[in-house]
Amino acid sequence: MSSLPLLPDHKSPSLIGIARLAADGESLREGHNVEYFTLPSRSLLNRVVTRRDLPFEWAINPYRGCEIACKYCYARYTHEFMELRNGADFEQKIFVKQHAAQLLRQELRQVKSSESIAIGTATDPYQPAERRYEVTRAILEELSRHRGLNIGIVTKSNLILRDAELLRETASHNSLFVSLTITTLDTDLARILEPRAPRPDLRMDAVRQLNLAGVSAGVNCAPILPAITDSRENLETLVAAASAAKAAGVFSNTLFLKPCSAAVFLPFLDEQFPHLAATYRKRYEGRAFLPAAYTKRISELMSALKKKYGLHKRLKYKRYEEYAQEEFEQPREQLSLF
Repeated sequence: MSSLPLLPDHKSPSLIGIARLAADGESLREGHNVEYFTLPSRSLLNRVVTRRDLPFEWAINPYRGCEIACKYCYARYTHEFMELRNGADFEQKIFVKQHAAQLLRQELRQVKSSESIAIGTATDPYQPAERRYEVTRAILEELSRHRGLNIGIVTKSNLILRDAELLRETASHNSLFVSLTITTLDTDLARILEPRAPRPDLRMDAVRQLNLAGVSAGVNCAPILPAITDSRENLETLVAAASAAKAAGVFSNTLFLKPCSAAVFLPFLDEQFPHLAATYRKRYEGRAFLPAAYTKRISELMSALKKKYGLHKRLKYKRYEEYAQEEFEQPREQLSLF
């Protein structure tokens, strides 16, 4: 493998920490305008430090960057830690963490029995890179050797079915919950919003197959995009399909838009939804969250739909449902939206 320096120059003495490690990464291959690089990792298990009331204390992201390239992705800022500040770098320069399983084996002793581990909080653990590099599978193999862990996995890919047996084995002596993110069942719309994610019907089928295999799996309907995916028709179609797939729950949250995400998402709106661009700019000006009035309306609609289709009785992992219903860090003023 040939060494491939990234921007900024890897020889720059100003680079420290993960930025230096990223700059020293070796190119693995290139395809679909995506480059893969090794990332020498010093740690895999990350303590979650935030003011939000999240349902997990630890996070694992097998990769840095995400090839699925969701236009609304909130995690683009993570590439800035490596001094990669072009918004497209997050989806075109993917870093493959090395020695993940060995690091996890050493670090799991830090996790208390009451704490939870979330896999895929910033990048998708089953993005296309996983087919070749199998970092996520190596992590699951290590987790399967342990007892009494609380594990959550979030993905947009039906590739997770490859590991159904391993997941079932892990769930037999740990608490395990899988969330398949599906924001719409409209295939054409999903392709625009989430360019390299598998079709939404394939993801919903993965929910069905995982539950049939004995792995508790639900649907993560997040983010809900105002005036794009928030119609009753869109949400009811999704909830009805989740019910038919025997989903263990449906979770939802509205769009969270940090400046690094807005830099990609707002120009995307100019191109694909020009009639909404000005309204989005106004509503998100100076804030990352929508006002509580809108969030409350969506929360009430989703609660009614889940009750209609019997999903309010199925949930098997309560902490995630509590998280999904939180309106954390939201402005208090009541504004009408969209």
